[in-house]
Formats: sequence, structure tokens, C-alpha cells
Amino acid sequence: MSLLEVREINTFYGMSHILFDVSIDVGFGEVVALLGRNGAGKSTTLRSIMGLNPPKSGEVIYGGDDISRKPSFVIAEKGIGYVPEEKRIFKEMTVRENLEVATKKGKSAQSQWTIGEIYNLFPILEKNDSKIGGKLSGGEQQMLTIARTLMGNPELLLLDEPTTGLSPLIIKSLNEKISSLSKSGLSILLAEQNVKFALALSNRCYIMDKGEIQYQAPAEELHKDEKILKQYLAL
Repeated sequence: MSLLEVREINTFYGMSHILFDVSIDVGFGEVVALLGRNGAGKSTTLRSIMGLNPPKSGEVIYGGDDISRKPSFVIAEKGIGYVPEEKRIFKEMTVRENLEVATKKGKSAQSQWTIGEIYNLFPILEKNDSKIGGKLSGGEQQMLTIARTLMGNPELLLLDEPTTGLSPLIIKSLNEKISSLSKSGLSILLAEQNVKFALALSNRCYIMDKGEIQYQAPAEELHKDEKILKQYLAL
């Protein structure tokens, strides 16, 4: 059984039909990439899973439970952490205060993130422990956003376009951090336009276009499929 199963969901913004029978799944300890051009429906898929834009039809099954139309806070309590594209931190608080306010016990007693463990993963945050969040660089704010989400001890991490606006050096560092999270056993669903970044991290990939899943394959297979990369991702 997969940790997350999205079954033929249809999501609307008002009267506009955005997602069309989208089905994806994420296994335990797996990194799955959701690829596509801007506006393909990747962010809406994550928001539908998280209950921020609930699907009008279809099912979202997490850990065997139907969470399709549950409130987002209930979904978070079940073990899903969401890192939106816009960096979501308390800009008037220090780094440590941001982490402290986000602390929440996880479902598993064996794996509980602490500030010390966060600082081991993100040394730059320890260096800026007492710095106000709003004065961090864009890359540092992105790492703090991920760190805050980890302090909620999720079993599944939804990452929405984490490389947006970041320098190549910070992207390389972020790649290493996400790889470490994956090796620790955390399941990750990554929505990303940066194909090189996503393929380097993921086990499997889905490609979205115009609100539909057009292709799915192991990352290694997709990496070699120049026709598909060019057709859907303009590479």
C-alpha cells in the first residue's frame, strides 16, 4: 500500500476546471517528482492534497484514510507537511522563535525533530539563530520554511517549487538537504519546474500538462527520454 494515493481528482477554482482526473501515488520513503511548465496544475495538485483547494470529485487517501475533503489543519495533524512556493515564515521573529512556534509532536515517537537536529541539517540556520527572519536571504528563508515544516514532524513532505528564485549555489545545497531527508526515510512529493534538480532527487516522476497527468516513469527512464522532455518540458 502506498502512503499517499490520489485517485482521479477534479479540482476547480470557481467555475474554472483546473485538474482533470489526476491520479498519483507516493510510496513509503519515496521521492516523487511532479513536473510541468508553469500553470500545468502542479501547485493546485499539492493544494488539493493539503485541503486548501479540496477536489470536487475523486479521492485523496493518506495512510489508508480518505482525507479528500477534510480541513487542512486535520490533514497536517495526520502527518502531511506542506512547504508552499511563497516562503512562509514569521518575518518579525528570530530563526529560533520560528522553529519553536512550529514545534509539534509527530505520530511516531522514534522520529521527532528537534532544533538541534534541524541545525545539524541546516548549519546556516544555527549560524543565524538570533537573526530576524525577514533579514535572511531568499535561500535562507526557503531553508527556514522547510525547517519549520519539519518541526511539525511530518511523514510526508509536499514541496512546491522549492528552487524558485534561488541561486545555483543555494540550489545545490538544497538538493543535498532534501537528499538527506529522503535518506532518513521521509516521503516527499516535489512539484518542480527545475527538471535537472527534480530528476537528481526523485525515484519516480509524473509530468503534468493542462491539468492532466500526461506521462509517468522512473526518473532514470525519463532522464533518457529526450522526446518526452522536449514535448512537455521544453528541454
